[in-house]
Amino acid sequence: MSKTYQATGINLKTQVLGESDRIVTILTREFGLIRAVAPGARKHNSSLGGRSGMFVVNELLIAKGRSLDKITQAQTIKTYPGLAKNLGKLAASQYLAEVVLCQALSEQSQEELYELLNEHLNRLEVLPNTKASSILANLAHGVFHLLAFAGLTPQVQVCCLTQRPLTPNFIDPNWQVGFSVPMGGIICLKAWEDLRKQTQREKKTDTSVAPSRHPPITTATPIPSYQTVTHRQEIPVISTRLNATQLAILQQLSQPEIMQINAASDDGWLSIEQILRQYAQYHLGHPIRSATLIDSYFAANQP
Repeated sequence: MSKTYQATGINLKTQVLGESDRIVTILTREFGLIRAVAPGARKHNSSLGGRSGMFVVNELLIAKGRSLDKITQAQTIKTYPGLAKNLGKLAASQYLAEVVLCQALSEQSQEELYELLNEHLNRLEVLPNTKASSILANLAHGVFHLLAFAGLTPQVQVCCLTQRPLTPNFIDPNWQVGFSVPMGGIICLKAWEDLRKQTQREKKTDTSVAPSRHPPITTATPIPSYQTVTHRQEIPVISTRLNATQLAILQQLSQPEIMQINAASDDGWLSIEQILRQYAQYHLGHPIRSATLIDSYFAANQP
């Protein structure tokens, strides 16, 4: 007899199996990420039809299988119907789900991640204002929290090169700071430029020195026992540049209040989302396919 177990989980991904079944990828509190068959879920009168939909939270009874487990009972305890009523909210929710799928673990408790995802889905659903900037703000806030949970928080308070704090300069309209995805955070452009010039000078010095001609080694010639190797600091790649307002948002992105800032335009929030998108894809090692839906939604809803 197959063993069964109980779990509470939210559906993050579904795919067709056979003529009437579905495979559902579920983030559970108790066992992390699991994949289970919802038998007959695509039949018109199936009790698992609605319960196997996206972002439905169920209390589950699951039978262990050889390759895939099987859902034998499901009792819905929460749904997010408001997400499907707005394309932007739905795209943002799928985006968050993809980030969670990249970092969720299997066969161990994922209660904190489960609660964090549900918290951000709820925030998206109850958004009274469906402006593109509001959805992008909530999405960026959610992605930042998920990255922090995974231990991948971008360094946004101090320069990655100098380790000195960087404060937005709102007085100079041309002030900018760099952001390097490979380095993992913000970079002072002056420090970056100084390093670039220093590296160029060192390269010129190396090429101007003619290679010395050493005499052939004989038994009388002493052989050095060690060799000094000098390592140059590599010039980090600047992925994008931020103005003072964008840096201020990035530095306060862990706080929910930042989503209420009216000073940030739609373009400002889009820039923040794109930075986090590049950062998440690079450090998680997976493309975020739902991001194309966000781009389409924003393009269609620009004022």
